[in-house]
Amino acid sequence: MTDLEGTQLFHRSMPFSERLGVEVLEHGRELVRSRLKWDESLCTLGGALHGGALMALADSTGAVCAFLNLSEGGQGTTTVESKTNFLRAVRSGYAVASSRPLHAGRKFVVVETEIHDDDGKLVAKVTQTQAVL
Repeated sequence: MTDLEGTQLFHRSMPFSERLGVEVLEHGRELVRSRLKWDESLCTLGGALHGGALMALADSTGAVCAFLNLSEGGQGTTTVESKTNFLRAVRSGYAVASSRPLHAGRKFVVVETEIHDDDGKLVAKVTQTQAVL
């Protein structure tokens, strides 16, 4: 079931996530989960979701996780570093991203995101650093 409030937060703060079709499953300080439905328009010639689409899913999910973990006085965040390891392709169904904070400091928030397919297999692992604005 989708989290309507979370989906609206994503789409309002990152309109690109709406264009991609990102849906939020849950959002909170400790865990943000979202998903992206496989669509041919988001794929490589081989029928796999494009890595850029998966990275956008991870970046959007991690950004909201970082935002929900802002230190006092923080107004927002921006990605300053992101590292992705791709482990397998998504050729149908959904890619589901789960982001958790690793460190929430005054100047930076570090988030780890795992992307799984419908079978629960790990598709990608992303570590990103968000600067606090």
